[in-house]
Amino acid sequence: MGADSKPDRRLVVAGHGPAAHRLVEALRERDTAAAWTITVIGEEPRAAYDRVALTTHLEGADLAYPAHGGEVAVHTGERVTGIDRGARTVTTSTGRAVPYDALVLATGSSPFVPPVEGRDLPGVFVYRTIDDLDAIREYARGKATGAVVGGGLLGLEAARAIQGLGLRSGVVEVAPWLMPRQLDEGGGAMLRRHIEALGMAVHAGTPMRGLEEGEDGSVGRVVLTGGTEIDAEVVVFSAGIRPRDELARGCGLPVGERGGVVVDASCRTEDPAIWAIGECALIGGTVYGLVGPCFSMAEVVADRLLSRDSTAVFGGADMSTKLKLMGVDVASFGDPFAGPGDALGVTYTDPVAGVYKRLVVSDDAQTLLGGVLVGDAESYGTLRAYVGGSLPGAPEQMLFGGTEAAGGDLPGATVICSCNNVTAEGIRCAISEHSLTDVPGVKECTRAGTSCGSCVPLVKRILDAELTAAGIEVSKAICEHFDYSRAELFDIVRAGRVASFTQLVEEHGTGRGCDICKPAVASILASLGNGHILAGEQAALQDTNDHFLANLQKNGTYSVVPRVPGGEITPEKLIVIGEVARDFGLYTKITGGQRIDLFGARVEQLPEIWRRLVDAGFESGHAYGKALRTVKSCVGSTWCRYGVQDSAAMAIRLELRYRGLRAPHKLKSAVSGCARECAEAQSKDFGVIATENGWNLYLAGNGGMRPRHADLFATDLTDEQLVTYVDRFLMFYIRTADRLQRTATWLESLDGGLDYLREVIVDDRLGICADLDAAMARHVGAYSDEWRDTLDDPERLGRFVSFVNAPQTPDPSIAFEVERDQIKPLPLEVKR
Repeated sequence: MGADSKPDRRLVVAGHGPAAHRLVEALRERDTAAAWTITVIGEEPRAAYDRVALTTHLEGADLAYPAHGGEVAVHTGERVTGIDRGARTVTTSTGRAVPYDALVLATGSSPFVPPVEGRDLPGVFVYRTIDDLDAIREYARGKATGAVVGGGLLGLEAARAIQGLGLRSGVVEVAPWLMPRQLDEGGGAMLRRHIEALGMAVHAGTPMRGLEEGEDGSVGRVVLTGGTEIDAEVVVFSAGIRPRDELARGCGLPVGERGGVVVDASCRTEDPAIWAIGECALIGGTVYGLVGPCFSMAEVVADRLLSRDSTAVFGGADMSTKLKLMGVDVASFGDPFAGPGDALGVTYTDPVAGVYKRLVVSDDAQTLLGGVLVGDAESYGTLRAYVGGSLPGAPEQMLFGGTEAAGGDLPGATVICSCNNVTAEGIRCAISEHSLTDVPGVKECTRAGTSCGSCVPLVKRILDAELTAAGIEVSKAICEHFDYSRAELFDIVRAGRVASFTQLVEEHGTGRGCDICKPAVASILASLGNGHILAGEQAALQDTNDHFLANLQKNGTYSVVPRVPGGEITPEKLIVIGEVARDFGLYTKITGGQRIDLFGARVEQLPEIWRRLVDAGFESGHAYGKALRTVKSCVGSTWCRYGVQDSAAMAIRLELRYRGLRAPHKLKSAVSGCARECAEAQSKDFGVIATENGWNLYLAGNGGMRPRHADLFATDLTDEQLVTYVDRFLMFYIRTADRLQRTATWLESLDGGLDYLREVIVDDRLGICADLDAAMARHVGAYSDEWRDTLDDPERLGRFVSFVNAPQTPDPSIAFEVERDQIKPLPLEVKR
């Protein structure tokens, strides 16, 4: 089927919906040699239009796609009725025979109407086309009640439309909750609360028995199997779709058992001249009903038609979706239904605000599998971009937008717009090649954000990152409450001696703050040593883990991580850790950072555990904070025959110096005693490798999701030079980095990169080295262990209870089983 095999080849497209329109546009864009003449035959009386926005037709919106230019013949109001595969012609409803060299079936689907009594009564409609909506609007005049059968995406859109026509409406859904294909039970329940609050009745979990006549012989009510009757003078069926595969059946092409034209990964049927795309195609055993996969199929066929050597295939589909239903943000991405044993669920519910959020992660909590957002879907774009990849932060932080990567950090292959299959790299290239400076320009050039629109916030973030890289000024406001970047807020707090968030927002911001600015300001205040993080107002600003100075785990328990500087520990201290773990029944694990984690502590047990550890000489390891975590080391010259410096002693010195140092993100370090690099220093935020003449310092490395080798900053440093440069590096990073920005991305964002950083830290180009030195000296002099400080303060200790009204009562939902002679958490039972 290559374009070079025969000139002026004839393509016939049966159907003119969104998939057909995309196919024709893709061919026109790529077929520079005009190898194909295109004929489109569509049965609706109008050309292709945007079905995603169908409901807005009742509000006067123009849904029409731009008309095809060039040599494209579009025949509306005409239907393909038969295919002669031998003669390679199609017959139409007007009696015409149209020849083809390639035929693409894009006939879409038809609404499914269950075979219930009364389905043919006047006043019963389906919700599929503009004509359907026009008929509903005309019939609804003078009517008072309506009902929609089907609580999926289109059914809720239909219910919104019925209500907008002035009818008192309700929704009937056979599944136990609304939107069962996209939402889990918790998300469906929260959505139901929103919809019922709008005055719309929801009947879920009960099948419909049939429809009954009203007094005028038209439909009058919906009857459920339990006997419930719902008054409805207008009934709209939106209970699913069925692929329109009658043309394939008529000419002997294989179809699926439940419908759909069988095609291979290239969207070709068993007849090499016939293809199928969109909702009529059965590909990999699945019929896809979302616009994104349908568009992807169109792109595949366009590539195949234009190149004999094309290897384009349909590689599956992102079924993520985001929409606003009756004013309620609803989103689903990835696989939100992975069950116990396969995945873990992290859930947040706020019944007062009407918010439900759930992330599904792999059983090792390292990979994002999917999720559901109801009531607040602001983080949808970023979360969807990470599906299938490593988590850039703790799952509970990601629920509130606490992701590390900004738009500019996302890998190029990340699909940003699933509707139009636009990647991050595609957007970046368009911005660069066409000098784009605003979102409308990006949308026009790439199609990203032009279908459902859910990816627009992420498109904006990528645009901002690209403009900044190009030297074009964009707003750096941290959020709507402050017109300043994090670095600017840091300077405001430092110079103005601001002591609290309330003071900062009153003097330099607006409103009450949000989940973006509050933790950022809390980090700034902590970095400047403005009090214990659980003191007064500070406590309310902290992230989840900081609230309890421990890491929250999936079953509601916490892990406790005492500091072990440089990984060096005495036998006596090892015994204490073992005794604490034994006495409190904790799970123990040695980490890659040369520490011992103790898992499974209930919140009311934390102070008791800390007291035992503090009495033995331990202190907080700050595993819960955006702070220094560890300085890893090898044994160095003290023990190792290859060591050239005492790496363990230097690691301990650095860790004790920077312990408790709050930063925009967590910090990790390591010291290796020779070039064999056993401590893996070059993957750390700051790493040190011994030489015969001193120390080599490496900066801004990063392990994890997007590994980055640290850059060699300085060589053969003395002990004092090394400490001085690390001091300045850390303080300059803390002052100037964005919120949740790791040192690796921070260095990449600096104009001039490593050379500029060297000028600032070594040459004092900005004249701030003395200030940086003094800031670090203040931190070192003011350090106090957060665990010990909490134990000494009865008011702070009062927060460590499972139940405020029963402080001594443990949480009964926490349960364990034993595996490999240690405890293992059982999943929390979800209470609804």
